[in-house]
Amino acid sequence: MGVSGCGKSHVGQQLAACLGAQFIDGDDYHGEANVAKMARGIPLDDDDRHGWLARLAELIEAARRDGRSLVLACSSLKRRYRDQLRGGDPALGFVFLEGTRELLLERLEARTDHFFKGADMLDNQLATLEVPGDDEGRIHTLDISATPQALVESVCQQIVDAPER
Repeated sequence: MGVSGCGKSHVGQQLAACLGAQFIDGDDYHGEANVAKMARGIPLDDDDRHGWLARLAELIEAARRDGRSLVLACSSLKRRYRDQLRGGDPALGFVFLEGTRELLLERLEARTDHFFKGADMLDNQLATLEVPGDDEGRIHTLDISATPQALVESVCQQIVDAPER
C-alpha cells in the first residue's frame, strides 16, 4: 500500500514471487470511469473507490477461502479503505511503502505508460493518506529509498518469520 509511484506493483510482484503467492495489481480492477477520471488529472473520491475496493475485498476473500496466498498492490490510503479490504480476510497484513514527495514525484514523472501522473494528483494522495496506526494489526512500513530487492527481502523475511503468516 501507499501513494502512486511508491513501487507497489514492482515490489508486490517480487514479493509474490518470494512467497510463492499470486499477485494482483489493484489498478487492473479500476473501472473505465475511474481510469478516465484519473487520466484527466481528477482525483478519485470515496464514492469512486467504494466499488473498486469491494471488488478487491472479494478477491481477497476468494483467495482466503481457497487457501491461496495473495499479494495485492492497492493504494489503501485511508484506514476505512484498509478496513474494507480486511472484510475479505480479517488477518490481512499490509506493507506500507513510504517515501518523500520528491522521490515519489520523480518516479511519477518518469512514467510513460500509466494513467496516474502529475504533482497535483500526488499531492491529493499525500493529503488523503492516513498513515497506518499501530492498532491496525500487521503493518510493515518500508522506506522506498532502499532498492526494491532490499525491500522485498526485508518484508519477505518478516512475513516468513511471523508466527501468524
